[in-house]
Amino acid sequence: MRQSVAMKNIVILISGGGSNMAAIVQTARQQDWALTLNARVAAVISNKADAKGLEFARQHGIATDVLDHKTFASREAFDARLSEVIDQYQPALVVLAGFMRILTPGFVNHYAGRLVNIHPSLLPAFTGLHTHQRAIDAGCKFAGATVHEVTAELDVGPILEQAVVPVLPDDTAQTLAARVLVQEHAIYPLAVANWLRKQG
Repeated sequence: MRQSVAMKNIVILISGGGSNMAAIVQTARQQDWALTLNARVAAVISNKADAKGLEFARQHGIATDVLDHKTFASREAFDARLSEVIDQYQPALVVLAGFMRILTPGFVNHYAGRLVNIHPSLLPAFTGLHTHQRAIDAGCKFAGATVHEVTAELDVGPILEQAVVPVLPDDTAQTLAARVLVQEHAIYPLAVANWLRKQG
């Protein structure tokens, strides 16, 4: 008799609406990741109790947790407790989906090789904030989004997926961001699925 293989748990961290989280959850349901990849979104965790994405997760039967960073004396203390909460779900992969916290090296090292993020630029260009306005100001003809592994250095980990969109002559940061976001919703679930597939 064949032994059952433990399900690969995905834990997603959000701070707001969680549209990328929702895209991953919906793709996981449509493609039946439990059957095809032996994986599931096990939990959604936020540092903000009013994050709208939490309600979406609850409606889809996904466990949720809230850990308010403001109640901790230091970034290190918050990250240590966050690791404890995440580890309750024994994650194969931790996904940052609009989680607006700069993580400590200790946290990143704890999840080395199984922590991914999406960034709204074509890395290595425009790390950090205000990526869309910076792309417009620089005269870029193209912009986009990048899914990458997280390392201790901000926005420089190995690239897993990218999507490109044109920068139009009349673009504002808002219109460009909206067009990039559509591509984020396409490539993030793809990158997560490909990562899980490679794990066997």
